[in-house]
Amino acid sequence: MKQLFSIGILALGSTRLLAQEKKTDSIIPYTFHFQQTLVTQWHPDFSAKYSGANSFRTHEKGATSITSTVYAGIRPWKNFELYVNPELAGGEGLSHATGIAGFPNGETFRVGDPKPKIYLARAYGVYTLPLTSATEADGDDLNHVGGVTPTHYLRFIGGKYCLADFFDQNAYSHDPRTQFMNWSLMSNAAWDYPADVRGYTMALTVQYRKDNWLLQAATSLEPEEANGPKLNYHYGKSNGEVVEVTHTHTLNKHEGNVRLMAFINQAPMGNYNEAVSVAKDTPDINSVRRDGRTKYGFGINIDQELTNSGGAFLKASWNDGRNETWAYTEIDRSISAGWLQNGQCWHRAQDNAGVAVVVNGLSAEHRNYLAAGGTGFMIGDGQLNYAPEMIAEVFYQCNITRLHIALSPDYQFVMHPAYNRDRGPVNIIGLRTRVAF
Repeated sequence: MKQLFSIGILALGSTRLLAQEKKTDSIIPYTFHFQQTLVTQWHPDFSAKYSGANSFRTHEKGATSITSTVYAGIRPWKNFELYVNPELAGGEGLSHATGIAGFPNGETFRVGDPKPKIYLARAYGVYTLPLTSATEADGDDLNHVGGVTPTHYLRFIGGKYCLADFFDQNAYSHDPRTQFMNWSLMSNAAWDYPADVRGYTMALTVQYRKDNWLLQAATSLEPEEANGPKLNYHYGKSNGEVVEVTHTHTLNKHEGNVRLMAFINQAPMGNYNEAVSVAKDTPDINSVRRDGRTKYGFGINIDQELTNSGGAFLKASWNDGRNETWAYTEIDRSISAGWLQNGQCWHRAQDNAGVAVVVNGLSAEHRNYLAAGGTGFMIGDGQLNYAPEMIAEVFYQCNITRLHIALSPDYQFVMHPAYNRDRGPVNIIGLRTRVAF
């Protein structure tokens, strides 16, 4: 833990110098930002009738994770942008990021070695083809060069990035670095979105926007194995497809968005029913993997500003759950809702607070496999007395803008961790510290 905080202090000092040199003009041909997030979590002991290979531990010390990201971008010529994001990540999550499908720390990865490592998170290009002369101003932001954007365009995004950078957005529940930290509140949880173990993939996204409508579709690579670090470049046998339509509207002078998504993934997945039927003892999903297996599903994602200082969100998603989870987390059905409030009503306009609840579920095939003693890469208690996994999260983000620091105490209550009524409930207490320029 001392090593993680030392890295954080060094990065903070160096990036503050860079930030002081950055130009303040919003219409410039480049962008440069930095963020560093440390999350420390702990839970008191809880009861469990039994535990398995991927169970959340009933007793453990706290766990700390760290990510540091440089967001660099440039517009070398009109309508074309390039972005590169080197990233450092280290530390670990509670119970090595297993044992709860809606895991409580969206900043940690299922990587065995907790030592901090530097890797290339994103490297991609964006070409925008204007279809009208009408434009609107766009400010400088993370991976977005400030300037103007046409209100009617066709856009192509290709390279390495996270599909959630562009799909399944939500104004109040999407970013674990500034909003809710639970995995099942980051995105539509039943969308097993294609990504390597750190959350990135090679993809091509095409967007068509006309006024307050946005239609986008992407094709991308899947990992070679479930939760694997390497992408599978045999595209014909392993790929992910997603399409989403977004409508932006105004309700009583408050903006909102409705997003509808459909996806289908293809990879050499194992089939839950087959794993159970051929097993002589404990079923093993790894032994029944076959090319050509698919997973498909749908999602709806709504955010709506309701007051001048707050808004609500609602998400619901479903996948068929016949074949194994391949990239994200072991959730086949999910519904979540919550509220995010700006602090101006208590005279802390720079602060935020949020409360949310989520209910996650499994397909019949998936739960039967776990009940027979099977494990996935995320959960598996050796037995299963099934019940929906229910999670509540509340946080407060105190922004010290003068120092570019945000401190966020966080509490999460998890009932039926990993869908098991024989374990828990779990109370998780956390503190997120973020520096951003």
